[in-house]
Amino acid sequence: MERKRVLITGAAGFLGSHLCDRFIREGYHVIGMDNLITGDLRNIEHLFQLEQFEFYNHDVSKFVHVPGELHYILHFASPASPIDYLKIPIQTLKVGSLGTHNLLGLARAKNATIMVASTSEVYGDPLVHPQNEDYWGNVNPVGPRGVYDEAKRFQEAITMAYHTYHGVDTRIVRIFNTYGPRMRLNDGRVLPAFIGQALRGEDLTIFGDGSQTRSFCYVDDLVEGIYRLLHSGYVQPVNVGNPDEITISQFAEEIIRLTGTSQKVIYKPLPTDDPKQRQPDITRARQILGWEPKVHRSEGLKITYDYFRSLPHERLYEEAHGKSFTSFAK
Repeated sequence: MERKRVLITGAAGFLGSHLCDRFIREGYHVIGMDNLITGDLRNIEHLFQLEQFEFYNHDVSKFVHVPGELHYILHFASPASPIDYLKIPIQTLKVGSLGTHNLLGLARAKNATIMVASTSEVYGDPLVHPQNEDYWGNVNPVGPRGVYDEAKRFQEAITMAYHTYHGVDTRIVRIFNTYGPRMRLNDGRVLPAFIGQALRGEDLTIFGDGSQTRSFCYVDDLVEGIYRLLHSGYVQPVNVGNPDEITISQFAEEIIRLTGTSQKVIYKPLPTDDPKQRQPDITRARQILGWEPKVHRSEGLKITYDYFRSLPHERLYEEAHGKSFTSFAK
């Protein structure tokens, strides 16, 4: 039987590479696309030997052409951490707007189902807790995080417009904090920042007083939710994340216990518009997809820590060289 073909943008990134693995295992022909502005080919180098995988080094903000039949598109190309989108704000806005527009046009031309990767950041610094899909958010459009937040909010709007006016089969997944192997140690998110600091013998840096909360979902659980949503036929946004909430101070203590390090925790000012709370309401995912996370944080953290610890020493330090490691929480 002929394989179904799926295009995954952001394929060399953290989430994109895990999605490539999953769709390969499910028997799809996977077309990976990434301009490598934040992606890393080391995340997918194990796939290049496979006949059912191909890769295009391309910026989806420019016209996208994929020859032949295409059944699914997963648009996961975007800078996704504060360090990235504060450094490349224009590219962040373009991939969420022009890139999404290009891929929606491709989906329409190919009669393909398209899923866009939205984010819990559409809720901004929320005034509702936990956050459900009916909450419209509390976002500062001209603040430092606005380039990411508003790119994703526009992405959702144009995706729904293509569904409503052109009949394109669309999906919107709102992804909450996710972790696991292949995260970049220098991407600015709290988990790799803490683990990187612990491995290098540095003090763990908390921004703010540590009372802000996050909810961490292991990557395999997230990928399962994404896979189910893609095949569900459901077109409204769906939160996918782990509702097990923890403060950043508590999380720092977990990392210290996990790594067996003796470093102390130091505190610095909270960045502008950093969300004080982040916890998904996953009622919709439970009802529509029959999905909820299975991997306990202690288990996922051990796998992730072992991954980082297995990296060559030079890689641990190449990312740190000349850069400040911060623990912005996404």
